[in-house]
Amino acid sequence: MKGIWKHKRGNSVSDSMHLCARYAEKNHNLSVPRIAELMGMDSYNTLYKWMGSGNMPASKIRSFENACQCSYVTRYIAQSANLLVLDMPTGRKPSHRELNELSVHALSVIGHLISFFNESESSEDENELIQSITTLIEDLAHQRGNVEKHQQPELLLGDES
Repeated sequence: MKGIWKHKRGNSVSDSMHLCARYAEKNHNLSVPRIAELMGMDSYNTLYKWMGSGNMPASKIRSFENACQCSYVTRYIAQSANLLVLDMPTGRKPSHRELNELSVHALSVIGHLISFFNESESSEDENELIQSITTLIEDLAHQRGNVEKHQQPELLLGDES
């Protein structure tokens, strides 16, 4: 996931599923019926029902995220259990752009933290701040792993993002 999509998080399973579908539509031009087809489903109406209720069978989550090429549902489930999720580090050298984006995001989060503790903000702002801090911790942990593996990088067999 790149750009603005990297920092998005769902607030529920249903919201996370809708994020996946929007990501697939915007970045890969995939409609919900096409996602259902890639999942091997007979009817896309079932997928719409699961997205509306948030009651997708656990055995279908990976095929759904694989078709959408993102992992918002898995991330939501892990984060709702107070777990951090990060992409597996490969040891590859990050681009200057990646490091600049990380720096900008870190400064933004610190600015929001200062504002949060200096002013009384709403619970909506609190949830957004928590998500931003979580994303920053995940990004830093990923780079930590890249530093650890830098001397012996892994082969990039999948997407290089």
